[in-house]
Amino acid sequence: MNRLSVIIPVYNEKDNLLDILRLVENIDFGLEKEIILVDDCSTDGTKELYKNISHKVLYHNCNRGKGAALRTGIEAAAGDIIVIQDADLEYNPEDYIPLIELIKNNEADVVYGSRFSDKTKIKNILLLSFLANKTLTFLTQILFNTKLTDMETCYKAFRADLIKNIKIKSNRYDFEPEITAKILKQNVRFRELPISYSARTAAEGKKIGWKDGVQAIFTLFKYRFFD
Repeated sequence: MNRLSVIIPVYNEKDNLLDILRLVENIDFGLEKEIILVDDCSTDGTKELYKNISHKVLYHNCNRGKGAALRTGIEAAAGDIIVIQDADLEYNPEDYIPLIELIKNNEADVVYGSRFSDKTKIKNILLLSFLANKTLTFLTQILFNTKLTDMETCYKAFRADLIKNIKIKSNRYDFEPEITAKILKQNVRFRELPISYSARTAAEGKKIGWKDGVQAIFTLFKYRFFD
């Protein structure tokens, strides 16, 4: 394991992108690092920032959703380990270091960063958002007989050959339940580690909504029983 690919899906994040990119750039993950940004047809001026960015930037010519952006990034990734980083400041990229170490040391194939295994690391999360996340995770536990504590987490680290061989169909936030379902149905070494989380509101740019929660439930059942 010599190279890490950090995939950042981007949609209308002109106020946060350079800050999160700077954080990722400055962290030593112990591996050669490539950063791939996938712009999902931003319209707020985000695209103007790319002229000063040296990393690979891929573009969608229409807004297709986070899942579609991740699919594009995964296909382009050249690393041995692939991680996902949102283009906002809700998560701390330093938390990726122990997740990556487990894969690099051949102790795991997939590692999720759990926001709920250590609740002292959570800040600002709204009660409804907390309950929605816990409900979806509980449903995942029941359907897949797992002790997983945070299905909807952004921070997911994968052995590249594993994630590249999983056909991802979801275009929006249903990527999270789809990839989780497909991983849990395989014989892989799955681990979780606690991470920090500072939630933002819709006014601050949070894009996921209640309809995505309903879609997540449908997706969990779909990939548990019909795929």
